[in-house]
Amino acid sequence: MFQEPVVAAMVILGLIAVGEVISILTKARIPMLFIALMGYLVLIWTGILPKSMIVDSGFVTVGTVLGTAPIIVHMGTLIPLKSIKSQWRAVAIAVLGIIFASVLILTIVTFIFDYSVAVAGVGPLTGGIIALLVTSEGLAELGLVSLVTIPVLIMAIQSLFGIPIATNILRKYALKIRTEMDNGTYVSEYKASNNNEKENDKFFLPDKFRSNLILLFLLFVGGALAVVLGKYTPIPYSLWALVIGVLGRLIGFYPERVMERANAFTVGMAGIIFLIIIMMNDITFGQFIGYLPEVLYIMVVGIIGIIVGAYIGSKIFKWDPLKGIPVALTATFGFPGDYIVCEEVSRSVGRDKEEEEKIFNEILTPMLVGGFTTVTVGSVIIASILIKTL
Repeated sequence: MFQEPVVAAMVILGLIAVGEVISILTKARIPMLFIALMGYLVLIWTGILPKSMIVDSGFVTVGTVLGTAPIIVHMGTLIPLKSIKSQWRAVAIAVLGIIFASVLILTIVTFIFDYSVAVAGVGPLTGGIIALLVTSEGLAELGLVSLVTIPVLIMAIQSLFGIPIATNILRKYALKIRTEMDNGTYVSEYKASNNNEKENDKFFLPDKFRSNLILLFLLFVGGALAVVLGKYTPIPYSLWALVIGVLGRLIGFYPERVMERANAFTVGMAGIIFLIIIMMNDITFGQFIGYLPEVLYIMVVGIIGIIVGAYIGSKIFKWDPLKGIPVALTATFGFPGDYIVCEEVSRSVGRDKEEEEKIFNEILTPMLVGGFTTVTVGSVIIASILIKTL
């Protein structure tokens, strides 16, 4: 029964859906990926599900084709250049945070364990699922299959550490804002945007030709170019894809959110999760337990590095560290975690709707920009560079 592609895909997607439900109910405190991975591992370790089932689903091929270079090109079209320009301090502090974390992990974890262990942990800790994919693919190509456990586990549990720390620190900043409101000394940095003001549409195709299939073709043009360039140059395809997405958006070859407009993003993300899950097929229970010390070391050292880098960056750029540190910690949870943290902080500190709104508006934009900088751009660059050093 499980050999049937539709049945096999349904079972794996069921695990992902259960993880998504739990993530929604716990407001992203328990990540979807954690539930999906742990559920899958338990089911194959106990023999309830065959290891071949995920291959039988056919979804791994979808992930290989749609969830690699094309989705990174798409991420390049997401980069909000105007927001990054206006929130340059948030960008700089977030970048310093992940740089400090990377340096500390590569120094301390290498000394205690091994350089390959350190590299396996840096990308996922400083960002998101694409950095995990780049790292895991690189480790698999080098024959370091057992090390794939490290980035997958870090990706699965990092928000369990990052969200509570960021929430508590950001709440202290929100209390300072409230005190300034009471004293009449509060000056908002928030600037309301005009929702009616649309960004100039540079996309070269007339409206009547912007069909899903044409947009998907253009996405694959960029993805294919990135793969070819990655093969014949020292620069990995992931960086080429990111650059192609950014430049394509700037010159009008791509619209914003091209993959979403092609109605292919959800399937692509599902494909990536299938790619990550299949990498765990050969991980035994003993290997899983054996790598927990490395994972915990990387988590602790990395989060300390993010906090130290963000504190130094906040002092350099004259920002309150209580604001700068949570912005950098978005590397450990990204969206929608950053949005949910802002919602919860403003709701818990604001004494009425007006205060809630002011606090929310003050903290939301830098948190979103910080998360985007680390998860979408910074971590992919770091992972792509470091995996080439093994």
